[in-house]
Amino acid sequence: MLALEIDLLLTGIAERYGYDFRNYARASLTRRVRRALQREGLKSVSSLQSKLLHDEDAAMRFVASLSVHTTAMFRDPEVYRLLREQIIPMLRTYPFVRIWHAGCSSGEEVYSLAILLEEEGLYNRCRIYATDMSDLILERARKGVFPLRDMREHTRAYHSAGGKHDFSAYYVTDQQSAVFRKSLSRHVIFSQHNLVCDSAFNEFHLIMCRNVLLYFDQTLRERAYQLFDASLSTFGWLVLGKQESLRFSGQAASYREVRDGMRVYRRLR
Repeated sequence: MLALEIDLLLTGIAERYGYDFRNYARASLTRRVRRALQREGLKSVSSLQSKLLHDEDAAMRFVASLSVHTTAMFRDPEVYRLLREQIIPMLRTYPFVRIWHAGCSSGEEVYSLAILLEEEGLYNRCRIYATDMSDLILERARKGVFPLRDMREHTRAYHSAGGKHDFSAYYVTDQQSAVFRKSLSRHVIFSQHNLVCDSAFNEFHLIMCRNVLLYFDQTLRERAYQLFDASLSTFGWLVLGKQESLRFSGQAASYREVRDGMRVYRRLR
């Protein structure tokens, strides 16, 4: 009965608001529906469906809850070190570099990439398109304000990623937050984009989509890989999460993993 109620809820959300979660991994989705019930003070999925269909603010809270929030600055530092040492030197050969950070969540990894590009002297020739399906989450990313309690861990990751300066120079603090320099987002366009139903919108030299596809089923992952393939220039780079892989996708033959196990791929054709 629960599965049927969730199916009806997702169909209603798709038809009312255009957000289609029907091919999300079901176990993760069920957990998030239960959390939404607690957050909204409701006891049944059918009552949640009624509220979301009639209360747009509640619906946007639900959409935001399904966006991937597990993120950190310089997450998997060895990936950023690989970007710094092997990929950015080749990106320098382009007169202008377009980057898509898909599923950017609250923006920690977007600011990480901006810092890396600035330290390597490439940022002024770059444009980063940072997208997520939730406007609420994107608004947080635009502000560049992150919990101060996380800065010690972020600082360790920054230096492990090959950081060249004092990490605290990139932000100012108050009692609870670290506010990152506005100059770090000067070449970032934060915009809504849904990997489930939206199409390609530009051609990119580098696409980063890390730890998002874990929440998709195989059908939806394949759609995302097709979208990235349609959006990536020949000899461009695709960076996935450490637990995600192109290996069994329909696009695998067109890509080469730059280093085994790193999930950083270069398009060959």
